[in-house]
Amino acid sequence: MHALTDEPRQTDMRLVGLGFGYSARAFMRLARPSSVVGTTRSEDKADALHRSGVRSVLYHGEESLTLSEAVRHATHLLVSAGPDGDGDPFLRVIERDLAHAPDLKWIGYLSTVGVYGDHDGAVVDERASCHPTADRGVWRLEAEAAWTALGRRIAVPTAVFRLAGIYGPGRNQFVALEAGKAKRIVKPGQVFNRIHVEDIGRTLMASVERPASRVYNVADNEPAPPEEVVAYAAALMGVEPPPEVPFDEAELSPMARSFYGEVKRVSNARIRQELGVRLAHPTYREGLNALWESGRWRDSY
Repeated sequence: MHALTDEPRQTDMRLVGLGFGYSARAFMRLARPSSVVGTTRSEDKADALHRSGVRSVLYHGEESLTLSEAVRHATHLLVSAGPDGDGDPFLRVIERDLAHAPDLKWIGYLSTVGVYGDHDGAVVDERASCHPTADRGVWRLEAEAAWTALGRRIAVPTAVFRLAGIYGPGRNQFVALEAGKAKRIVKPGQVFNRIHVEDIGRTLMASVERPASRVYNVADNEPAPPEEVVAYAAALMGVEPPPEVPFDEAELSPMARSFYGEVKRVSNARIRQELGVRLAHPTYREGLNALWESGRWRDSY
């Protein structure tokens, strides 16, 4: 994939990524830090990270001297690993290292808009009540609180980013259509927000430049019915969209079905007003258009 920016390398940024996945890679390409250390649980992914210039650390919850040293020398820490019923997988291992990281300037925690739960289609901003309906949302909310509390204890600005449904190169409706896996499930009144991965990177960079202990919704401008997005992608590809399937008749995993039990319209006003973020892909239409026109929608980072 091509780089997201021609901006100069951030020579003062020593980035550590806890759970170095899709969003972290987009952020790295934008920030261009002087050094990067990232964790993964897979040897194959570790090799891929190494090839992309990331010093990889295999991590399965145990203490790691390599990770400990990296954290103590970090200037920026991005957390994108999901918690489980035992809590955040990193906090209990590296908390002491974070307390002895004198150059640490910023912590970013990637969460999800799923922490809000169902709001019956109402608009939610960062002040909205959180009542997640699934265990994973409860765990996320607890992890948000734990990282925020840690940031206060060590006096490092800690930003929580609640991400909408992520799409981008290699993860989009074109890929699903080509693989024959796209579905047009119709549930009246159902809408979802989305966010292009490159706009996640831009939002993280804006926070780095204006560090604050805040919660930010990272979502596009237009929540839309999922079947509408699939139909739009099919039109761009020049193929017939899959048939509409009523929600009650759809074959869905329990997790996928739970997503349809939550309806909300996520406001992104705070990232626009406080961080000055201008989304490159304000709706799914701009995002899909850009992916299709680039011809690189199959590629990933």
